Amino acid sequence: MDWFNASARVVEAVGTPEFAAELVAALRSIAPFEHSVTFAYFQDRRPLALHDEFPAWKRQVMVADYQAGPYLLDPFYLNPPQPGTACLMRLRELAPDRFYQAEYFRNYYVQTELAEEIGFMFDMGQGVHLVVSAMRATRVFSAREFRELRAVLPFVAAAARKNWPDLVQEFGPQPAAAQGSLAELIETAFRNVGRNLLTPRETEVVEYTLKGHSAEATGKALGISPGTVRIHKRNIYAKLRIGSQGELFSHFIAALSGVK
Repeated sequence: MDWFNASARVVEAVGTPEFAAELVAALRSIAPFEHSVTFAYFQDRRPLALHDEFPAWKRQVMVADYQAGPYLLDPFYLNPPQPGTACLMRLRELAPDRFYQAEYFRNYYVQTELAEEIGFMFDMGQGVHLVVSAMRATRVFSAREFRELRAVLPFVAAAARKNWPDLVQEFGPQPAAAQGSLAELIETAFRNVGRNLLTPRETEVVEYTLKGHSAEATGKALGISPGTVRIHKRNIYAKLRIGSQGELFSHFIAALSGVK
């Protein structure tokens, strides 16, 4: 199916349950990819999975496990588009300098078995942003494919906004404790597992570490030296009685079950 016919089917499907599948099919008419998932994000609330095509075993990792906590460390969640805008981004363009060495990638994302993920990102208004992810298992998107997909971004954004005009209502009310910043969730998570409370600075260091920032990048962001960042990390590990970043990540994700 060519783009013109595929995009016509998208328009006809606006407001129907078939919309998301038709939108993904239209994108595939430009560049093929194995998997796709569409998430809506609002503040720190559990993201809405609006559409996916995964088999059951992969849906557990890509949707259910992701919604349980790892989304808080996802660059597509952490870097929403500016109000009223849309963009197409490669994951590696959004990721911090040590993302591929961080535990989010090593303990969670590696399970996705993907060669590359790109995301159509749209501001949907009222603080909500939407990401339609296109995923390849064996090869990355070429520069030509990426340009051609970016060329249809205005159409994709307009269609998505027309189909999902008031997504904020879908999130519903949540307790205030589930609406804090990532730093607040980190502090609450570790309180819930009975550990000593971290200092505000240590909480900031945990946040940057979990997101995938190096000691150098963390120090630059916080206005302290990389050596001081490493000292904070040693103190954090001692307080939490852990010995590695992997344990830090595992504690955080496990503790979130008492926060969300």
